[in-house]
Amino acid sequence: MTPIPDFARRRAELTPDRLAFEELATGRRATFAEVDAATDRIAAVLRARGLVDGARVAVLCHNQARFFEILFAAARTGAILVPLNWRQTPAELIPIIEDCGAGLLIHDAATAELAAALGPIERLSFADLEAAMAAAAPEAPAGTLPGWPALPGGPALPGWPADRVWYLLYTSGTTGRPKAVIQTAGMALANAVNIAQATQLRETDVTLNVLPLFHTAGINLHALPVFLWGAASLIMPRFDVDATVRLIADGRLTLFFGVPALYQAIALHPDFDRLDVSRLRHWGCGGAPLPEPLIRRFLDRGARVCNGMGMTETGPTVFLMDPERAPSKIGSVGKPQVLAEVRVVGPDGADLPDGSVGELLFRGPAVTPGYFGNAPATEAAFAPGGWLRSGDVGRRDADGYYYIVSRIKEMYISGGENVYPAEVEAVLDAHPAVLEAAVVGVPDARWGEVGHAVIRLRPGASLEAEALRAHARARLAAYKVPKYVTIVEDYPRTAAGKVQKHLLARSLNPEAAS
Repeated sequence: MTPIPDFARRRAELTPDRLAFEELATGRRATFAEVDAATDRIAAVLRARGLVDGARVAVLCHNQARFFEILFAAARTGAILVPLNWRQTPAELIPIIEDCGAGLLIHDAATAELAAALGPIERLSFADLEAAMAAAAPEAPAGTLPGWPALPGGPALPGWPADRVWYLLYTSGTTGRPKAVIQTAGMALANAVNIAQATQLRETDVTLNVLPLFHTAGINLHALPVFLWGAASLIMPRFDVDATVRLIADGRLTLFFGVPALYQAIALHPDFDRLDVSRLRHWGCGGAPLPEPLIRRFLDRGARVCNGMGMTETGPTVFLMDPERAPSKIGSVGKPQVLAEVRVVGPDGADLPDGSVGELLFRGPAVTPGYFGNAPATEAAFAPGGWLRSGDVGRRDADGYYYIVSRIKEMYISGGENVYPAEVEAVLDAHPAVLEAAVVGVPDARWGEVGHAVIRLRPGASLEAEALRAHARARLAAYKVPKYVTIVEDYPRTAAGKVQKHLLARSLNPEAAS
């Protein structure tokens, strides 16, 4: 396969002086030429330690431009980058480091304590990395960092093989042990085309990079596509709702992608009703369904939030709603993007007609080749013909728009009837006192399983369980109405904002619920 041109090198050739990244916390600004130069020096550091041709390098850091320079440097040397989740504990991270076989851990100052607890792996702080980069700079004399050999410049690889493993993203583990999802340069390019088509991406765009960089959304929604198109990313180390609202109010952003929790925070901000959203031309959301009341809240302010859907395994973009139909197709994730194929199939693998509910299968150049070092999981993930099994239940309407009904594993059976929690959650979300609803199936002696609704209330609201059940009974069949209701402050979540329902279910005690 013909290699893909080096992303960072080609961007530096095309638009060397344009802004690529701006770190809001530090004020650091990097042009495309500066990103390319830093990438070269980091690549020299990796070569000096023999971290080339498939060697694994772990990185643990909050959002900053240096992460992307390390990512591009890995592509230049053939190393495989493994971003680590700084929200996890050593007990969770050490097995990941052992599983991938990382030979070096690069970390920032904020994660130094966590990095120190991750077992017998060689570590390199960002400060020491910068010292080593200085030794690799063309204007510096040939030198060494203590304990490091001389840093060879060396030529970059002749392009990036489209199907070579570039980096690994460990799945969030919402249902079990995390797996290392292979990411390639070809996947990144296909995702960029999908995003560019869906958002009408342009060189003058500015996006906010705030979702964590150990997650596909932090890397690919929209930072990498924006970089490839020569546009700019403002980088926020962690989500700050006040700072985000100021950026929107000042007109600094033209593209925004967030998970529902970010949209909830923005909508609850005291300045939201005065916020001018007109200069932010594209609002995207994914990671979990966006409740209809929240969509309408933004519509009332003139913002058409486009729901989307994808997976770490799909690079991630499969669906993203078009702004024109967003108000009339609330609840839809849109149509498959230009480089994505989708089927809706029944249990026998046969295609189903429009309106029928079945499993979604995906195929296209943005789909992962599989799981690193895990052939059984890779084989199980694909149906004949190279179709990825999503594990999601969905349907397509007569206009070609898709709707996600539920995760297959979240469905439960009550009295012989299938119940899809997402359908029930949408009804509960519509109650004026409810900020967010999550429904799980729990054992029941009479019905086999029944629903347990776990509710977050709007600020200042109160709600009786029977009132919520009455609201649900008016809109749902009786077997779909949750038997139990529990009020909580928040849920256990993944980095993408998804509720970790397997953890939520373990914490529930129906006897103590209303």
